[in-house]
Amino acid sequence: MADSLVALEVVPLREARLVVDLGAGAGFPGLALAAALPETKVRAVDSVAKKCAFMRRAAAQAGIDNAEIVHARAETLGAAPPQADVVTARAVGRLALVEEYAAPILVLGGHLVAWTGRRDADAEAEARRAAAVLGLELVEARPVTPYAGALHRHLHVYRKALPTPERFPRRPGIARKRARSRAPMPAKSA
Repeated sequence: MADSLVALEVVPLREARLVVDLGAGAGFPGLALAAALPETKVRAVDSVAKKCAFMRRAAAQAGIDNAEIVHARAETLGAAPPQADVVTARAVGRLALVEEYAAPILVLGGHLVAWTGRRDADAEAEARRAAAVLGLELVEARPVTPYAGALHRHLHVYRKALPTPERFPRRPGIARKRARSRAPMPAKSA
């Protein structure tokens, strides 16, 4: 829970009207953030029906009525017009992959808050390349200590500075399959 709530240090998250939590799994950070931010709508998204059923039961039992549980793949959310003020992701995949899932969902000026562990120069270089293609800019890579003994934890915060190219999101499964430790390539110029 503390690992989820450490994101409340990020001002745009505290001020968001709609937060979309990708890969919400057992409800972290989505349900924890929904409980902490009762005026914010939190859409917890996971592709596994069993996890969504668990989150629905947990939200109902905890009386968290500002959480909406969505059984879907992240790539399918980007087909609708951008809506999220903030997208959160914890333990979803490499940073560049998370950026690709999040960018099409974010409104212009919206923020991505991604939980990471130990900083990795190669992963961050890959994420910089992906961000440039997706219209995101790094705001900060904030070290956090959600609880005593928590080492090497970071929140990577990005702002959507430019519209995401229309070719994103790619079809379900393609971003993970074709990432191959490199960022999405920019479109070829004519």
